[in-house]
Amino acid sequence: MKLAPETYILGISAGFHDAAAALITTQGDIVFAGHAERYSKQKNDAHIHPALLAEFCDYDIDTVAYYERPWLKQLRRLRSGEGINWSGITTGQVIQQQLGTWLQHPPGRQVSYSHHLSHAAAGFQTSPFDRATVVVVDAIGEWDTVTIWGAEYDRAGHAQYKRLWTQRYPHSIGLFYSAVTAHIGLHPLDEEYITMGMSAYGQPRYVEELRGLLAENLHAGIDPTFLPGAEPEDIAASAQVLAEQLIYNIMLLARNLGFSTNLVYQGGVALNCLANRKLGDYFEKVWIMPCPGDAGSSVGAAALAYGRRLNWRDAYLGCEIPGQYPVRACLHSLQHDRICGVASGRAEFGPRALGHRSLLADPRGPDIKDLVNQIKRRQQFRPFAPVILEEHVADYFDMPPGFVDTRYMQVVGRCLRPDLFPAITHVDGTSRIQTVPADGSGIRLLLEAWYAQTGCPMLLNTSLNIRGEPMVNTRADADRFEHLYGVLVHS
Repeated sequence: MKLAPETYILGISAGFHDAAAALITTQGDIVFAGHAERYSKQKNDAHIHPALLAEFCDYDIDTVAYYERPWLKQLRRLRSGEGINWSGITTGQVIQQQLGTWLQHPPGRQVSYSHHLSHAAAGFQTSPFDRATVVVVDAIGEWDTVTIWGAEYDRAGHAQYKRLWTQRYPHSIGLFYSAVTAHIGLHPLDEEYITMGMSAYGQPRYVEELRGLLAENLHAGIDPTFLPGAEPEDIAASAQVLAEQLIYNIMLLARNLGFSTNLVYQGGVALNCLANRKLGDYFEKVWIMPCPGDAGSSVGAAALAYGRRLNWRDAYLGCEIPGQYPVRACLHSLQHDRICGVASGRAEFGPRALGHRSLLADPRGPDIKDLVNQIKRRQQFRPFAPVILEEHVADYFDMPPGFVDTRYMQVVGRCLRPDLFPAITHVDGTSRIQTVPADGSGIRLLLEAWYAQTGCPMLLNTSLNIRGEPMVNTRADADRFEHLYGVLVHS
């Protein structure tokens, strides 16, 4: 008997910022997930790029799933004074805008789901849990800004979601943090992580003043005359303290709802790894998908169209540079130059490099941080992350409780030997940690070889890009980086 050809579900998140697309099979395998910006070379690109769509040309796509409800989004835009885009009211219109002429014969099934439900599904249906409390905190979806869900699989294996609690626009932790980011001179919806890093250099002098802003609609930003003369670092520190208070209030509420002691945490605010350190105070086990922001909702929309648990393995889901991981070449560069780039295998899905599109360096010594910051053209105050053999992490870091997986740089821990590793220790004594289990991966083999030669079980790991540019994606991107910035990039 001839088997029917495999069909696929394409999930897309686009139209606002950080567009992405994901492809899954009707058996729940994630075939591909990638960010539009890495193909267009436009940081935070809001639209699906034709070069990204080219990744899907060989697949028979049966369903296209969009990550939010267009008509609800347009109603909220009207409410916020942005006006209505009449050509983006229906799911079909939006899909056609994003996929254009590439989608010459639209699939018979075109579906859309609410923004926060797509976030929830991206987390729950990639998690190891059969039942979980799902918390979504972001800037804004259609109208929702915080949602709490009870999620579980029924006897047939279908994912079920029950909305337990909602906070709606204009009250928003994400909009607040983005407004502060803009107020101190950074780019909102992109550089909130810099605000978080800057907070360690300031004092939380203005928590109550910032709290007073929460009653306002911060969608339009903060009045430029607010807190005249205040140091940006103090504003950042105050915003971080207040954001953490708000997040932990939500976590306390979510726990007290009593649905599950397993937490799935999604939305752009879930990228605040400093706040994440205390999630284990509220839940026994914590899962954060490595791409919890809007881009990850491309997987979430596809997951909802599929309806069951996805076969999650790792975050290496993007563009592939074929070949074996360059362990020997990297080891040689690290021993002689103390730094090297690596662009090998499939690109990471999510904002953080995890060893496949990474700039790696010896974490020891007082000068390496300044050297890497100089290459990446970043502010000198910003910290770097350690990637470490999982079995050695407790020897060097005080890890926060609750996380079922720390492979994705989603939480900070206190460094126990900052004197030995200044390059990966922030001024507040913490490090954003990536652990690597004994999985036979290329980054694991490199760390094992580095440890055997030096006795050091970790490397400094940062993304292979410079500030303002997307992460390296293709071999050509890697060649360009090597030529422009003078760092050997091994593939």
